[in-house]
Amino acid sequence: MKITIVAGARPNFMKIAPITRAIEAARALGKSISYRLVYTGKEDDTSLDASLFSDLDMKVPDVYLGVESSNPTTLAAGIMIAFEQELTENPAHVVLVVDDLTATMSCAIVAKKQGIKVAHLVAGTRSFDMKMPKEVNRMITDGVSDYLFTAGMVANRNLNQTGTENENVYYVGNILIDTIRYSRNRLLKPIWFSVLGLEEGNYLLLTLNRRALLSNRETLRRLLETIIKKSEGMPIVAPLHTYVRNAIKELGIDAPNLHIMPTQNYLFFGYLINKAKGIISDSGNVAEEATFLGIPCITLNTFAEHPETWRMGTNELVGEDPTALAQALDKLMKGEWKKGGLPERWDGRTAERIVQILTNK
Repeated sequence: MKITIVAGARPNFMKIAPITRAIEAARALGKSISYRLVYTGKEDDTSLDASLFSDLDMKVPDVYLGVESSNPTTLAAGIMIAFEQELTENPAHVVLVVDDLTATMSCAIVAKKQGIKVAHLVAGTRSFDMKMPKEVNRMITDGVSDYLFTAGMVANRNLNQTGTENENVYYVGNILIDTIRYSRNRLLKPIWFSVLGLEEGNYLLLTLNRRALLSNRETLRRLLETIIKKSEGMPIVAPLHTYVRNAIKELGIDAPNLHIMPTQNYLFFGYLINKAKGIISDSGNVAEEATFLGIPCITLNTFAEHPETWRMGTNELVGEDPTALAQALDKLMKGEWKKGGLPERWDGRTAERIVQILTNK
C-alpha cells in the first residue's frame, strides 16, 4: 500500500510524525506499506524551523509543491494543479490529509477525482459557523473522505448528524497526544530561560495566532491589559509570530514582566507548556497539550475543536471577554483551578490504530 501524506502548514507535522513512525514500524514487521510526504508550501518556508523535523523525529518532506497565496481561491487552485501532477507522477492507494486547511480540502478533492481513497485525520470537528473558511474546508473534506479518523465521540456525533456512513468513521483518538507522549522526555529548556530569571511553575505562557482577534485592536488591548494586571508581576512569556508581535507593538503596550520573543522550536515550546503555572492561548493544539500535561489553560475563544479539553480537561473557554478572562486568571493565580482528567483514547496509540485500519482494508 502506497500512502501519500499531505501537510499544508507547520502544525500539521505534529500530527503526521506519529503516522510516519507507525508506518515504519509496520514495514519493519513485514507489512507492505510505504509513504510519501508532501508539503504544499515552499522549501524555504520560514515557519519550518531548521530543527522541526529532527525535533519530531521524522524525515523531511519528499516534495514541496511550492504554492503560497494570501487569497484562498488562488491558493486552492494552485495546490490542486500542483497536487494533480504530483499524484500523476507518484500514484498512491490512499491520500491522507490533516485538519481543516485549504490544502486539506484541495488535495482531498484532487485525490477523489483521481479515484484514490481519501483518509481525513481529525475528521468531524465543527464550529457550526459556515462563515468560517475552515468550516467549509471541514465539510467538504469529510464529505469526500473514505476513512474519517476522529479524536472523540463529539466528532462522531457530528458526522452521524450529516448522514456519514458509520462504517467509514473510525474513533482512533487524539493524534497530537501521540506526539506529546513521545516527546515528553525529550523536551528541552530554552537557553534563555535562566537568563530571564524564570522559575519552573512560576510564569504564565501567552500565545496568540488568530488574526480575527488581532484585527480587533481595542479588544486585544483590553485582553492584554487584563493579563498584565492579573499576573501581579509574575513573568509572562510570550513567544509570538512576527505579525502578532507587530500588532502588540502598535498598541504601545509594555510591561516589565511581559517578555515578548520569537516563536520557539517544538521541544523548547513543549518545555514552556509543561513548566508553566498557566497558559493563555487561542490555539486548540496548545489546549490539548496543556490538558494532557495537566496545566491550567485559558482559551481566548468560544469554540474548541476538541470539546473534551474543557469538558474533562484543564481548559476553560472565555472568548474575547476581559471580565471572564479576569475571573479565570483570579482562579488560576489562587491555585483554585480544576484538576481535569484525560479523555478516552489519549493513550499514544492513535497512529498505530490508523495504520492498522489502513493495512487491514
